[in-house]
Amino acid sequence: MVNKLMQPPPDLWEKLKPLARQKRHEPTPAENRLWEHIRNRQIDNLKFRRQHPVDKFIVDFYCSDARLVIEVDGWIHAYTMDEDAIRQEFLPSLGIKVIRFTNDQVFQSLYECLEQIAVVGRERRIPSPPDPLSTGWRGGRGVR
Repeated sequence: MVNKLMQPPPDLWEKLKPLARQKRHEPTPAENRLWEHIRNRQIDNLKFRRQHPVDKFIVDFYCSDARLVIEVDGWIHAYTMDEDAIRQEFLPSLGIKVIRFTNDQVFQSLYECLEQIAVVGRERRIPSPPDPLSTGWRGGRGVR
């Protein structure tokens, strides 16, 4: 479930939405490689979204179950250091953990990156409510 505080205002959303869609259709090679290993709940059943708007930013990957952002930094980040610093300070203020990997880390140490994602995801996962059928709850009437 997406926290309403993290959704951009409607006017900003209308500007971010096509940009996020474009970025999903044109991933960097490193983003694409990482996505192939984290999509479809492959890591501890965590659901990740790619190029997902969080407030005024579009993050590379976001998992709401663990309030976790993964950023893959390529050469372009050398030119966006100020924006990255603002994002790095802002997202934790929303209770979001940010993990950053370089392109080189994704290509040369992919399994170490995946293990770090799994560890942080397990630590931060928001517990699911108990299944009412497994606790004996039957529509408000006691078990007979």
